[in-house]
Amino acid sequence: MPVQPYLFFDGRCEEALEFYKKALGAEVTTLMRFEDAPVPPPPGAVAPGSENKVMHAELRVAGTTLLASDGSCNGKPVFQGMSLAVTLPSVADVERAFAALADGGRVQMPLGKTFFAERFGMLTDRFGVGWMLLTEGEPGQ
Repeated sequence: MPVQPYLFFDGRCEEALEFYKKALGAEVTTLMRFEDAPVPPPPGAVAPGSENKVMHAELRVAGTTLLASDGSCNGKPVFQGMSLAVTLPSVADVERAFAALADGGRVQMPLGKTFFAERFGMLTDRFGVGWMLLTEGEPGQ
């Protein structure tokens, strides 16, 4: 059984999904809003007025399914103690994705050649999600 990261954006999930579609070419395969649930959330489980927020979403990124939600919709998302590692097929792909994810985020380690990858870098995107991007490179690079 696979382990799937489940990201809670605390009210910014739809914005994050759109960002990842542009930045990483992610494909949203499932999206369900709180108002679409067959049983409404119990009182106090989500902030009032959150009916149109994302209860559950699935998106494909580089061949992996990530799960996402607005969670309780109570404020700023917090992601600590984890990063999502993505290996991309080429230097051009990793440079493009890194630049896109860094827009509005914070770079911890700029992209560069390492002993284990043609390009590797670490950043936190505008939503606070940590990313490690790398490519083993292409022949001749």
